[in-house]
Amino acid sequence: MADTHVLFVEDDDVIREATQLALERDGFVVTAMPDGLAGLEAFRADRPDIALLDVMVPGLDGVSLCRRIRDESTVPVIMLSARADSIDVVLGLEAGADDYVTKPFDGAVLVARIRAVLRRFGHASGPDGAGGGAADADAPAEAVLRFGDLEVDTEGMEVRKGGVNVALTPTEMRLLLEFSNAPGTVLSRDRLLERVWDYGWGGDTRVVDVHVQRLRGKIGQDRIETVRGFGYKLRG
Repeated sequence: MADTHVLFVEDDDVIREATQLALERDGFVVTAMPDGLAGLEAFRADRPDIALLDVMVPGLDGVSLCRRIRDESTVPVIMLSARADSIDVVLGLEAGADDYVTKPFDGAVLVARIRAVLRRFGHASGPDGAGGGAADADAPAEAVLRFGDLEVDTEGMEVRKGGVNVALTPTEMRLLLEFSNAPGTVLSRDRLLERVWDYGWGGDTRVVDVHVQRLRGKIGQDRIETVRGFGYKLRG
């Protein structure tokens, strides 16, 4: 991934410089900024492939910066939070982040998470693409799947509700594809973490829960049903 451009926003000089060096050693091109306003300017100027945003940065905090980025782009965003149990994690995900990493983090873990996000984004649509990685090899043969007034075009990577296009981030699209490939089947949070987030290990299920809530807000609150103690399923 020698040409992968990372925007890294972190106000701690030591963490920013050490992380930048570690990422560059792994072949990433890194633009590192000390505050949110500078980060937003760099994002607009450089159009990076992925953004790493610390939650607590001056000028424009990481959550607000994530919202500004999400208003303009579907580029993947990973939030960096000092506490795994912090409300900032949920706020970041609700703002449109695709994943988060808890500080202090191991450089190898951060690189693995970046690569996992880029793999599921396919890196094909670019920062401004309309979103969506490719459907899985075992996806249904039908190009357009219909669930009531919801249409999922698995080839064009488009979603329509009542005939109106619905804008989804690539992560939301992959999540909807998982549900669409198995309507009426309960999918556990662990399965969704593995299939959508590429977690080969246990992860924080809040990532799944927040993304399901975001997806419901776009395709209909009643379309995805919660099965308590088990997971979620798409209503056919």
